[in-house]
Amino acid sequence: MTTEPGPHPISSARTLILGVLGFAATLALLLGMASLIQRDGGSSPARSTPSAVPARSTPSAVPDAVLMGAGDIADCHLDGDSQTAAMVASMPGAVFTAGDNAYANGSPGQFHDCYDPTWGAFRDRTRPAAGNHDRETKGAAGYLGYFGRAAAPHGVSWYSYELGAWHVIVLDSGCSNVGGCGAASPQGRWLTADFRASTATCALAIWHHPRFSSGFHGNDAEVAPFWQALYAAGADVVINGHDHDYERFAPQDPDARPDPAHGIREFVVGTGGADLRTFAVPRANSQLRLAVSHGIIRLDLHRASFDWAFLPTSGDVTDPGSAACH
Repeated sequence: MTTEPGPHPISSARTLILGVLGFAATLALLLGMASLIQRDGGSSPARSTPSAVPARSTPSAVPDAVLMGAGDIADCHLDGDSQTAAMVASMPGAVFTAGDNAYANGSPGQFHDCYDPTWGAFRDRTRPAAGNHDRETKGAAGYLGYFGRAAAPHGVSWYSYELGAWHVIVLDSGCSNVGGCGAASPQGRWLTADFRASTATCALAIWHHPRFSSGFHGNDAEVAPFWQALYAAGADVVINGHDHDYERFAPQDPDARPDPAHGIREFVVGTGGADLRTFAVPRANSQLRLAVSHGIIRLDLHRASFDWAFLPTSGDVTDPGSAACH
């Protein structure tokens, strides 16, 4: 009877080494993904399939209005803005920008060459906000020249409008360029008066620099007066850009204390097309952090509630949810 030869020692060692290397590579990939998808309590990110479950309740079938957009958008050296623009172009509704519309300096040429061929396709339904890169051209000349009255309908770079049953406020967080952001500044006084005149049940505000962020730039205390005024007036949602990622916060007060009943829910959506960045220090009340794909946020606005969804351009991680207005 012939005895089968045992495994060659060199072959066995090679198999063992390859197995160890394969395990290490898989572990490194998983750790890398974990740094780009982070969750702290609250609802889970969902896979973009028909069975995805919202964070709180089933979205209403027909919204009164739709608002969609992102910040940190157009760069002629990248193609993320083309992908997000295609998503926006495929859906009806109003469009916002959360600043840093044209990189790297917000010049007239960069708006013409980079922004206009992509997000310019729906300029007629866009309500923009300015960012710090838009102001790297003196007087934000590229931004104001491109958007015209849509960016400054009353001669200043902050304004408001009605969308369905919602009151939408657009602020300018370039505080040093606009006379400040405090309660006594021109913008601060206007904000208080604007809210006082509004009869809307629900309200949201959009500007560039986030008060709270786990991203590269982190928290920005200079816009704290915006939060104080909005919280006092009963606003529901704040949307920002600046950090190149997507982050959702639980409702909180201006001092970052949880407030499910009266707090503002903040979204950071700096995913319009600029290079994405990983997260730094997770901040209090941060529920979900994504930096795996460019994308936009879509808000379906109802008379006393709203549905949200982060819609990525690639991958299958999204973030749907619903909440009532205050």
